[in-house]
Amino acid sequence: MTTNLTKPEQEALMTLALMAAFADGGKSDVERAEVKRIVEGLPSGDLNLTALYQRVLLRQATLSGAVASLTTSEARHLAYEMAVCVCEADDALNEAEQRFLTELRRALELDDQAAAAYQQQADALTQAPLVTSMAAATAPPSLQAASATDAEVDGMVLNYSILNGALELLPDSLATMAIVPLQMKMVYRIGKRYGYDLDRRHITELLGAAGVGLTSQVVEGFARKLVGGLLGKVAGGLGRRAGDQLASSAMSFASTYALGQMAQRYYAGGRLLSALQLKELFGSLAEQARSLHGRYLGEIQQRASTLNPAQLLNLVRGNPGNELQP
Repeated sequence: MTTNLTKPEQEALMTLALMAAFADGGKSDVERAEVKRIVEGLPSGDLNLTALYQRVLLRQATLSGAVASLTTSEARHLAYEMAVCVCEADDALNEAEQRFLTELRRALELDDQAAAAYQQQADALTQAPLVTSMAAATAPPSLQAASATDAEVDGMVLNYSILNGALELLPDSLATMAIVPLQMKMVYRIGKRYGYDLDRRHITELLGAAGVGLTSQVVEGFARKLVGGLLGKVAGGLGRRAGDQLASSAMSFASTYALGQMAQRYYAGGRLLSALQLKELFGSLAEQARSLHGRYLGEIQQRASTLNPAQLLNLVRGNPGNELQP
């Protein structure tokens, strides 16, 4: 399909993504605030994202109403893929999210086997182990090696930032979803370098304290792609609107870079920063990172040209040949 999504299709897809974000009924105040910030801050063009958000929040939007606007098979499949990615962003699916996705799949009249296969891919990405052979073998740095460790972590953070910026240049829905597990793996590896053995709960709590939402990041990635016409499975290949494309890439590059630098300072300093200090530090680092995107744009575009969406799981798992070297 080579035509762009219509305005009703864009509205329907964004509505379903927002419904998926709140499907579990238990989103934190951080996530709700971040989703609100996203929809109010995006240059939405013809779309009134704030109105869509309010309709979902007030339960005025209905599943059947949104689905009715999706008249093509491609748009319906994309709607389900986006919903799965949003629901899976923060953890394994809970009962409420499973129920929402089942109802959505039926409303979209999708093939159960194909839908299940996609959900299994998403499950595998979000549940990929944090530890790799490299991370497991890394010992806490000695005082003499501290400066070398800092330099290595700086390089690793930059590599992850370039990769995540590159993933946002791809039209595939799973590419956007892969950004969060890669960020979590990055934080795990940083903690390991400074002698801390982390798990998902600790990493999620750190991100929450800094005001970084997992679900909201995925929602923002999809929102930017929708507004910019970048979702290639429906809009005819890799995005054609370069400005919107680069804005989406810059967002993921900056959030990953700021998160990595914040984690480095937090763990290198003995985890003494308060939640307020973490939030202020992340905001300051994100602002700095946005100015760096242009400097590394060539490397980001080159990285995107080498990425194969079929190998995303290997990339997230950090299998040999795909591990990011610091």
